[in-house]
Amino acid sequence: MCPRPDSNAAPASAVQPLVAASAHALPPDAPSAPAPDPDLRQRRIRSYVLRAGRTTQGQARALRELGARFLLPYRAEPLDLVQTFGRAAPVVLEIGFGMGEATAHIAALMPATHFLCCEVHEPGIGALLKRIGEQGLSNIRICAHDAVEVLDHMLAPASLAGVHIFFPDPWHKTRHHKRRLIQPPLVARLAQRLVPGGYIHCATDWQPYAEQMLEVLRAEPLLRNRAPDGGYAPRPPYRPLTKFENRGVRLGHGVWDLVFERGE
Repeated sequence: MCPRPDSNAAPASAVQPLVAASAHALPPDAPSAPAPDPDLRQRRIRSYVLRAGRTTQGQARALRELGARFLLPYRAEPLDLVQTFGRAAPVVLEIGFGMGEATAHIAALMPATHFLCCEVHEPGIGALLKRIGEQGLSNIRICAHDAVEVLDHMLAPASLAGVHIFFPDPWHKTRHHKRRLIQPPLVARLAQRLVPGGYIHCATDWQPYAEQMLEVLRAEPLLRNRAPDGGYAPRPPYRPLTKFENRGVRLGHGVWDLVFERGE
């Protein structure tokens, strides 16, 4: 028996690729490509893998109808944030928003703040666009690209009021810890892009990763811990409990929030 098709899944032709790759043939007399730079052979270890995911019809419709307004193309040049959002306001960078549940909730609570959100998984991008349409949100822009490259090439120093990194992949196995997002070089670059008083808010449900986050954030000289005891912070009221997190809490799993700010 053939499996019954999923009625919620969009046909492959319904979803346009977010990033199109050029494939132009070279003329026969074109010079051969130069040898790769040895320094480029050491490719950066990424904190994510592109997983196959099913984009629903609703998500595909949101991509088609709202993508032109809310999706930002990646360009290796500084981003004009006032032009991007249409007005001057504090900007929070969110790295990896999953299906966008918390993102949309926070953006609705904070309409005077702009949210620049990076995610590479198409179903999650479509899901957040769908929430934007349903809730009438105008203060979110999405860049469907590696957040580290966005940070390095599109965001100027002292341009961000905050950074949200909620439940990044903990990469449980010891041999994969090098893939964890929260590492000293990235935290240093994030701190440099914060305005004085700007904050980094991380959350995780994996205690060993929470301990590593705390160690890395404490070691960054530009940052100071907002928690009065120098440890983990109480969950700020703007961050909602997601369905996944509620399920974990019912099962007795812990959740750790860390909030650090840039000094003057």
